[in-house]
Amino acid sequence: MKKVKIYTTKVCPYCVRAKQLFKSKNITYEEITVDPYDEAIWAEMEKRSGMKTVPQIFIDDKCVGGFTDIAELDHKGELDKLLGIS
Repeated sequence: MKKVKIYTTKVCPYCVRAKQLFKSKNITYEEITVDPYDEAIWAEMEKRSGMKTVPQIFIDDKCVGGFTDIAELDHKGELDKLLGIS
């Protein structure tokens, strides 16, 4: 099973939806809740992913995007392959 890490904030509806998608697939993930005012962590996240928004989703340390990205991958049947469950 691949390692999934999700960077979230407490009030992000897309973060909730991303977590729900992984839960529906019985995928365990590590959630890192980010303080929206912590400029250092946001700079680190942007450097790592190229993104300025959450959720930021990593599978085995590779950024796969946010919720809309994983939802599209799931719709195409590609998310399970990335997760190693198909």
